[in-house]
Amino acid sequence: MSLDFLALIFMTISTATVQAGSFLTLHYRLSGPAGDVINTFDSSPATLTLGTGALAPALEDCLLGLPEDARRTFSLPAGAVFGPRSPEMQQWMARQALTEMSAEGEDYAIGDALEFPTPDGKGKFAGVIVDFRHDEKGQAVLFDFNHPLAGQPVTFEVQLIGVL
Repeated sequence: MSLDFLALIFMTISTATVQAGSFLTLHYRLSGPAGDVINTFDSSPATLTLGTGALAPALEDCLLGLPEDARRTFSLPAGAVFGPRSPEMQQWMARQALTEMSAEGEDYAIGDALEFPTPDGKGKFAGVIVDFRHDEKGQAVLFDFNHPLAGQPVTFEVQLIGVL
């Protein structure tokens, strides 16, 4: 093999760029006006395949075309990543139902995030306790199932470690 051919192979490998379907190893931070929601910079990097739903489409769009080893910060307007806040995503649950799903003696407070199984049992989703009620209808807990950054401007910081 000639040196020119080897140099071309090395340049191709070292200048990999993010494309649809790329397998990525990266650090990233998602934050809103109240601060970080997700931050992998202080822990292990994330691995994911673009297009599988691991990241919101607006975040994936930011990554397309970036070269391996890139570090960038993107500012996205309110609602562009996780949509607007939806009042329909706030729902009351009977306190008895929550008690039946919880460990014995579990105590909850406003702001606590809980995970629930999806109806098919194959995944999970989270809700945050917003309020408690005790009235003629009984005891209930109000959950907000909106993404914490729904309706918020989002800062997306990324450091691409590997692109395949």
